[in-house]
Formats: sequence, structure tokens, C-alpha cells
Amino acid sequence: MDVESELPGVRSVHRALDLLERFDDEHPHWTLAELTVASGLPKTTVLRLVTTLEQRGLVASTGPGRYAIGPGFLRWSRLSSASMEIPPAVRSALNRLATDTGETANLYIRVGRTRVCLAQAQGTLSVRHTIALGSALPLWGGAASRVLLSDPPVLASDPSVIDDVAAETPQGFEFGKRLRLAAVQAGERGYAVTHGERELGASGVSAQVLRSDGRVVAAVGVGGPTTRFNDERLPGYIAAVRRCAAAITASGWSGFSAS
Repeated sequence: MDVESELPGVRSVHRALDLLERFDDEHPHWTLAELTVASGLPKTTVLRLVTTLEQRGLVASTGPGRYAIGPGFLRWSRLSSASMEIPPAVRSALNRLATDTGETANLYIRVGRTRVCLAQAQGTLSVRHTIALGSALPLWGGAASRVLLSDPPVLASDPSVIDDVAAETPQGFEFGKRLRLAAVQAGERGYAVTHGERELGASGVSAQVLRSDGRVVAAVGVGGPTTRFNDERLPGYIAAVRRCAAAITASGWSGFSAS
């Protein structure tokens, strides 16, 4: 039986949040017709949800039947920025990593079945691979995803977080077995390397940021064009990323509980 059907109101909340998550840098505006097609929900349901969100200031009308994220999020954005402020020691470590490698350095945490970019230090090279701060990326691809999935409680979770992540890919269960193996290997090594896994032509190196109890609280790493992540440069990138992860771990930063 569908669990949501046993919990009054939960399905509506999930549907409303699903609509909100469709607003991003590439899609800052949606029409009701576009949201209906994209969500697969009945037009009357989309209209009811959008009307409610507009009443609460979470979406705003920008024209006839056209909507964008509303001003209601400004207060939550300020609260989130305050509660998730990155300590100077962590920012210093990220800046050093970007300087040492020339690549853009990112810090990620796991939020459900996604990884969210919390902080970033721009690389010094002219051709860079960047992720917008606050972006939520899928956990099925990328070095940072493997590192975040290497957290012991995640590997041991029942029902399996990794299986849920794999279910979002066409390969499903078979991909889940490969993803679990990759996460185990990342845990054993303390880092992961991927090439073109999430985006063709882009590579990444990421390492574990640990809490005192051994939990993986974040993944820190660099990303850039695959042509630069070659046999000559890769060992230096791995060493720099691991130094950065160790420095953040030693700073005592305990991350944020967002999973």
C-alpha cells in the first residue's frame, strides 16, 4: 500500500515541494501549462497547489499564468545562510585547495537523495567547471556522491539509500550494485575519482570530511575538464584534495544534519 495514502496531507506537501524544486537557474519561470506537463499532475491539482503557494508568498505571478519563486523564501534564505555559515577555517582550506590545483573547489553535504553545494572557491584557470551554490545534484553520479554515500550509516541503511538513488536511473537495481561497490571503495580509500560520470568531459576528485565519531559529514573536492585530470596531474589533485579534507576535519567542523 502507498504509505502516502495513509498519511493525510503528506502527498499534497510532497507535490507542492516537487513543483517548487522545478524552479532553478535554467527554469526560473514556469507557466501553469508547463508545470502540468512537467509534473504529470492533473491541471486542477497544479492550479490548486500553485494558488496555495502564491497565497503564502512562495511563488509569485510574473504574468498571466506565469510564475517564479516568491519573496516568501527571502526570510528562509537569510535563516539558512545564518545557520549554515561556513567557518573561516573551512573557507581557508577551500581557498588553498583552489590555489594549489587551479581547479574550482566545492564542499557538498548529502540532503536526501541529492548532494548540495554549500561552499565554493573559484579556480585560477581560465576554463573552469563550476556549480552554483545551493545546487542540488543527483547522488548517482560524481566523485562527491560516492564519498557521501560512503558514510557508514548510509551503507548500512535499511531501506537502502543507495537502492533509492539507483532507482532514479534507467539501470535501476544493477546500477545500485555498482554504486554500492564504488561507495565502499571510496570509504576504504577516503576519496573517489570519476570521469564523465555525471557530465561528459568533466572529471572530479573528492575526499571525506569526517566527524569525530567517523561519520562522513561532507565531501570536498575539485572538478574540471577531463583533459586536465590526466595521469600526470591526477596524483597531485588527489593529494591536495586529501590535505584539504584533513584540514577541515582537524578544524572540528561537524557539518550540518541535513540527511
